[in-house]
Amino acid sequence: MILFALPATGQTSSSEEETLTDIFEHAEEINSLRSLLIQQHGELIGESYFNGRSPNRPFNIKSASKSIIGLLTGIAIEEGFIPSVDEPITTYFSDYFEENPDSLKEQITVRNLLSMQAGLRSTSSGNYGAWVMSRNWVEYALDQDFVSRIDGRMVYSTGTSHLLSVIITKASGMSTKAFAEKYLFDPMDITVGGWDRDPQGFYMGGNNLALKPSDMLKIGQMLIDDGVWNGEQIISMDWIIDSFKTYTYSNYNPYGYGYQWWNKKTGKYTTLFAWGHGGQYIMMIPELDAVVVMTSSVTEASRRRTYKRPVFVLLEDHIIPFLESRKELN
Repeated sequence: MILFALPATGQTSSSEEETLTDIFEHAEEINSLRSLLIQQHGELIGESYFNGRSPNRPFNIKSASKSIIGLLTGIAIEEGFIPSVDEPITTYFSDYFEENPDSLKEQITVRNLLSMQAGLRSTSSGNYGAWVMSRNWVEYALDQDFVSRIDGRMVYSTGTSHLLSVIITKASGMSTKAFAEKYLFDPMDITVGGWDRDPQGFYMGGNNLALKPSDMLKIGQMLIDDGVWNGEQIISMDWIIDSFKTYTYSNYNPYGYGYQWWNKKTGKYTTLFAWGHGGQYIMMIPELDAVVVMTSSVTEASRRRTYKRPVFVLLEDHIIPFLESRKELN
């Protein structure tokens, strides 16, 4: 279902219209894909929903939730709730460390959590089920042994992102959801469609936040626009720059990792993106002033993540050439 497909000028060009239609036809061939939205120069140029999905239906964005937590952490620092990225986590988990003193773990900082360099064994993939079935997600995450040095290689872990959510709550005195609504979602007219909580009531820091694709697009556009939305500075450009630096690399793909955001080369361009299991993406291509959102069914997604290749082929071979042809229209 193509809802909107026009060039930015508002005048229908048969070649551009056919090209955009072709993009959506290629997208529909990706069986798992459920939505595709393409925006350039701040204007929506096309959106399509597949397999009967509605534009008004929120999607579970899975681990793309981590990128939202990264933004919220930055806002909490800018609002003065968290002193800096170098604040040790013992500030927020003093009760845990009083009962479980560990001089090494006490050196972990907010920065280490943001860049997935805490060094603790992952609570994702094979350990995810045990973690979410545990009685206390915070304690389970902090109980993990070191598998890498602090500031060392990336250890991707949903539990690590969850610690950031708990820190936001403890530092601000409001739930992560209430904090997000006050400082991010409400100013951007974004509605949360659902958000899981842990047994202690803390909102999940690394998974299971539901947003509409159009609201995901808003977040990407705000970041492309240097943190500004409708004239209001939502988050500083300094934090955005720090978020998209590469601090480490995944062990399983060639992607760089910043503060809960990924980056990779797509053709000759750098793509900055939030990424959730099964194919939930907020993609930004700053050189083309473009934002692309994709959401997908997770039914057929496997741990081998074979869904990634067709998504990035669609981006590199079809969407980017179309965006290049319109680059000068702004």
